[in-house]
Amino acid sequence: MATAYIETTIPSYYVARPSNSLLQAARQANTRAWWDGGCSGFELFTSQETLDETQRGEPAMAEDRLALIRDLPMLEVSESAAALTRILLAKGLIPTKAASDAIHIAVASAHGMDYLVTWNFKHIANPYIREHLRRVVLDTGLMLPVICTPEGLLNDETD
Repeated sequence: MATAYIETTIPSYYVARPSNSLLQAARQANTRAWWDGGCSGFELFTSQETLDETQRGEPAMAEDRLALIRDLPMLEVSESAAALTRILLAKGLIPTKAASDAIHIAVASAHGMDYLVTWNFKHIANPYIREHLRRVVLDTGLMLPVICTPEGLLNDETD
């Protein structure tokens, strides 16, 4: 069974109040469709970093986000994940202010996840840095997971 690391934007989009933005509303709908449709049959994992980020903000919404992912198996920040996080930050691929994003990439890579599912296009699913991320991760002896959105994983049976 393929594995997928779930980072913070997935529960955030799933439980968010309906957006007036067509793009955001579509992302919310696609997240719910993917999640409720069985997450492409993947075995899902997350980390303490995701749980910590999920608990920030409005308490009622934070509880809803946490309820969605609290039973997922937790991946630890192993020494190889911590080392990769430091490298991603030191090389400037991920800015220090977004260290959580580096942790998500590093934990998913260190634990050999097949996919990292995210809506974070700024630092994680950014096509401008993806190849650089891949090379840096490979240089550490690890593999970068396929970074994708729930929308990219939805199976459209009408095709």
